[in-house]
Amino acid sequence: MTNWQDDAARDLMSLGGRLALLTRGEGSHVWDADGTRYLDFLGGIAVNCLGHAHPVFVDAVSTQAATLAHVSNYFASPGQLELAGRLKRLAGTGEQGRVFLTNSGAEANEMAIKLARLHGNRSGRTTILVVEGAFHGRTMGTLSLTPKPAYRDPFQPALPGIRTVEQSLESLEAAFDDTVAAMIVEPIQGEAGVVELPEGFLARARELATAHDALLILDEVQTGSGRTGEWFAFQGAGIVPDAVTLAKSIGAGFPLGALITFGAASELFYPGTHNSTFGGNPLASAVANAVLGHIENAHLLENVKVRGAALRDAVAELPLVAGTRGAGLLIGIRLTAPLAAEVRAAAHERGLIVNAPTDDVIRIAPAYTIGDAEVAEFLTLFEAALTAVAPSAPTASEIPA
Repeated sequence: MTNWQDDAARDLMSLGGRLALLTRGEGSHVWDADGTRYLDFLGGIAVNCLGHAHPVFVDAVSTQAATLAHVSNYFASPGQLELAGRLKRLAGTGEQGRVFLTNSGAEANEMAIKLARLHGNRSGRTTILVVEGAFHGRTMGTLSLTPKPAYRDPFQPALPGIRTVEQSLESLEAAFDDTVAAMIVEPIQGEAGVVELPEGFLARARELATAHDALLILDEVQTGSGRTGEWFAFQGAGIVPDAVTLAKSIGAGFPLGALITFGAASELFYPGTHNSTFGGNPLASAVANAVLGHIENAHLLENVKVRGAALRDAVAELPLVAGTRGAGLLIGIRLTAPLAAEVRAAAHERGLIVNAPTDDVIRIAPAYTIGDAEVAEFLTLFEAALTAVAPSAPTASEIPA
C-alpha cells in the first residue's frame, strides 16, 4: 500500500476499493498523485458533463461564492428563481409546473416517493410500481424502490407497498390496478448496464397510469440534463410524465438535484410536507444556471448525439464487443463474455477510466464537450484493454448470426 491507501484504510469506511488518488483535472483528463494521466470517460458517473475545471463552472463557483453562498430555505434567491424557471422551460411543463431543488438524486427520488404517497393517500392507494433491474438510490426510501437483493437485503424491512414489474408490456399491463398510486421508472437503467426499456413501454405506462389515476414519475437522475441528446429522455419517447427527478449532470460536479412536477401533481405538496436546508442554495443554483446555459448556448446537445453515434459505431468493430445500448453519451458496451471487470482494470492500467456495472457491460458517460481527439484516444486505449483481456476474441461482425 502507498501512504494514501493506508490513510483510506484507517480513516474511511470500508465501502469499496478506491482505484487512485486523483489530484487534478482538466477537460476530459485527470491526474493522480503520481502524475499519471487518465482519460475520463466515466465523468464521475455521468456527472461531469463539461469535463473538469471548465471555465464556465469555475467562474460560476468563484463568482457566486464571493457574493452569496447560502441563506437557508426561509429565503429565496435570484438564481434559485432563474433555475426553477429554466427547468420548467427545458422540461416543457407549462405554467402549471413546479420545481423543488435538492442536494442529490437520492433526495429527489425520496421526494418522489412522498409525492406518490400524497397522491395515493387521497384515495387509499398505497402501491408504487418499480421495474425489474431498477436503481433509484441508497437511502432507505430509494433502496426500497431498488429490487436488487444485494443492495436491499441487508437493510430489510423495506418500505411497504412496493411492487416490481418485469420488463415486458404484458407484465406492465398486469401490474396496474386500483391500488396503484404511482409508477417510478428510469427511461434507461444506467446501473443495470445501460438497459433500454422495451419498445413502447413508457408510452403504455403513461396510458395505464392515466387510466388508473396513478402518477407516472420518471427517474432521470442519470439521463436528464442532456445526457441522451435530449434535455430529458422522456422527450425522445414522446410522452409527458407527472413528475421527473434529475441530478448528476445538472451541476457538472456541484451537488444538486431536482424534482419537477407537471399538471395537477404540482398541487400535491403544501407547506410543512417537505423542505431542505441546503437544496437550491444560491451557490448551487448559480452553478446549475451557468452549466445548463452553456449547454444550451454552445449547442452541446447536438455534440452529444453526434459523438455518441460515432462512439457506438466505432466500438462495434472492436474485439470482445457484442454491441451497444443507450442513447447520446450514456452508452453500455456489451461484451461477448463476462469479462467486464477485467476490461475495466486493463483500461485503468492504460490510463482510461470506465466502469463495469455488470459482468458483461462496460459503461461510458463522457463529457458533452468531447471532440475528435478524445474519441480517438478512447478508441485506442479501449481497444488495447480489450485485446489485453481477450487477444483472440472475435468482433461482433465476426460472430455468426
